[in-house]
Amino acid sequence: MHTTTAAQKLLRQLADLLDAIKPVDFSRPCENLGGGTIGQHVRHTLEFFLCLESGCRSGVVNYDRREHDKTMEVNKDVAADMARRVMNFLTDIPLDRSLRLETCYHLDRETFESIDTNARRELVYNIEHGVHHMAIMRIGIREVAPYIPLDEDFGVAASTIRYSRSAANVLSE
Repeated sequence: MHTTTAAQKLLRQLADLLDAIKPVDFSRPCENLGGGTIGQHVRHTLEFFLCLESGCRSGVVNYDRREHDKTMEVNKDVAADMARRVMNFLTDIPLDRSLRLETCYHLDRETFESIDTNARRELVYNIEHGVHHMAIMRIGIREVAPYIPLDEDFGVAASTIRYSRSAANVLSE
């Protein structure tokens, strides 16, 4: 599967989740998530993709300076609009576009270091980051919205799926 196709599949799974979840459950605190919500994880995941979109325009990607848009984490319709926006962006993402990634690990000041990267590499990062948060969402969905049928690969890395299939084939031989 091509990188862009993998990202679009991930976003389609998020959009399907947003279609299925009740608004009250979208923003309901989950005990198993330390009081976090499905909406917070959706917002966080989508904002990373939005940072990449912005970075493809400006030439600089900075995930630390994302919006933290509270509306997106409490209103599933706003989140769904953002998911569609990102899916549209991905239809024309310039994968070979050179970018600079700004990142900061200081806790007491914003002193960013700058790293050469490109849109393809950042899209790969966004996919892996998204899968990670979707795995966390899966735990929360079981608690607050067990009525939602999730794809078996929701929140599961492609490498894990391949490994599980090969292990199952070995056992069946």
